[in-house]
Amino acid sequence: MVGDQSLRERLPENWRRVLTTRATVILVLLVALLSVATAVLNIWNPNPGPLHGYVPEAIQSAAAFTGALTGFTMVGSALALRRGLRAGWWATLVLLPLTAAQGLLQSSPYSFPLVVLSIVSIPLLLLTYDRFDKPLSLTTTQIAAGAALVGVQLYGTIGGYTLRDHFDGIDTILDAFYFTLITSSTVGYGDVTPNPNSIEGMLFTMSVLVLGVASFGIAIGALVGPLIQDRISKTLGKMTESQLQLLDEHILVLGYGELTEPIVDELADSAREYVVVTTDRDAATMLADRDIAVVTGDPSDEEPLHRAKIDRAAAILVATNHDAEDALTVLTARQLAADTRIVAAATDRENIKKLERAGADAVISPAQLGGHLLVQSALGSDETALVDRILESE
Repeated sequence: MVGDQSLRERLPENWRRVLTTRATVILVLLVALLSVATAVLNIWNPNPGPLHGYVPEAIQSAAAFTGALTGFTMVGSALALRRGLRAGWWATLVLLPLTAAQGLLQSSPYSFPLVVLSIVSIPLLLLTYDRFDKPLSLTTTQIAAGAALVGVQLYGTIGGYTLRDHFDGIDTILDAFYFTLITSSTVGYGDVTPNPNSIEGMLFTMSVLVLGVASFGIAIGALVGPLIQDRISKTLGKMTESQLQLLDEHILVLGYGELTEPIVDELADSAREYVVVTTDRDAATMLADRDIAVVTGDPSDEEPLHRAKIDRAAAILVATNHDAEDALTVLTARQLAADTRIVAAATDRENIKKLERAGADAVISPAQLGGHLLVQSALGSDETALVDRILESE
């Protein structure tokens, strides 16, 4: 009886994985939002909790302010989890106990839900370790930009503390970091300034300003720019130029239709790099959302094929629902890649010879192939040997 089956038995494995992964991401995002909301409430309207007498007020205030920062940081880790990044998993594993500890230290009735939700989220995160396995790939430019930003902050903090006698308002290392941050970000409240008669203080302040502005600009361009570009490319169904330049020995799938979807699934399972070229913008957006490389354009035109690096392709597959369009596409592809193997799918058996004359090395009729497979499979024939015989006969 279906009613006696467990949920694990009724749901396919892939759907269980999707539901568990989404539940983890949603739960982490809720913890992040709750951390921010709890911190704001405790800052705006402090309400002593059961631990109020045991936690100094200075620590409670610090936990409230840092709780908001932790919450915003966890929003970033939740977005990294959404992309399946292992770095996001590790960041979340560190942040969850931190939000629970901050909730306890805030010692407020508002903090109780935050503590409970943070603790509950940890076992679920541990159970989904294998779901977040994508590496965080950073370019040399991105690593250098991040290192420059951190380096300038260290330079300003250590230098400011060392030269604290030349400044009004720098007494501790925290004061020096505060001065560096507001100066390099060009906020400049004016509460920490070099002494009027100190040449060293003024020169150091100018160096922090110039280096800080440059490091912030480079970091935003190198770290945030590619993310924005990637999101735009997915929205428009386009690959970025930097992604296109990296293509090599890939499979080029020209056109997209009912025949192409099984091909895409098969290529995804094979772990081979491939690119789809299609004029259908809705299909391009759908493919991009599935992290499938796609170039929007007419596959029978030269420009999209050049963008998809047809000259570097290991093989070319042509499969839409229209044999006439396939013939034009094969002709163009053969002119641009004379030595690359081209395989086409014919919806009508009568068009097989036409596609071969257009330049296809092999033409397969899915309808004929499916019919042979059905009959011979019913008779108990080996499917692999059958496919080889059909390809040889065609």
